[in-house]
Amino acid sequence: MIAYVTFGADDMAAAKRFYSAFLPALGYGLTEGPEGLSFTLPVPPSEAPVHPDFYVKPTFDGHPATAGNGVMVAFEARRQHQVRALHAAGLAAGGTDDGAPGFRAAYGPRFYVGYLRDPQGNKIALFSSNPDEPGRDG
Repeated sequence: MIAYVTFGADDMAAAKRFYSAFLPALGYGLTEGPEGLSFTLPVPPSEAPVHPDFYVKPTFDGHPATAGNGVMVAFEARRQHQVRALHAAGLAAGGTDDGAPGFRAAYGPRFYVGYLRDPQGNKIALFSSNPDEPGRDG
């Protein structure tokens, strides 16, 4: 199981603005400290986490942060309209479009996805595969 994902960032204010534009709508809470940003999902006291935490931190070696080629983190939304709204919120908060929300021929008929780049250049996917919504073919 993946416990957490960390992206490096040089501009924490830009990262906070970008990720705070959509992660709270997916249930993530933000804790901010000198070590960076920690986005976590609530976990009942008697249960173990089942989804990974997401951290945005300065680099440990002090060198500039860089985006990984081929690296992407995907966040699941509940519905297609939420993918569209969160994609737009990410753009308005300083992200760049890396693929407008919609269906992709290479993926299953219910996989609705939009892609963003955060201010540091990291790739983010926002997707829904809700079986109660229309698929690519209908």
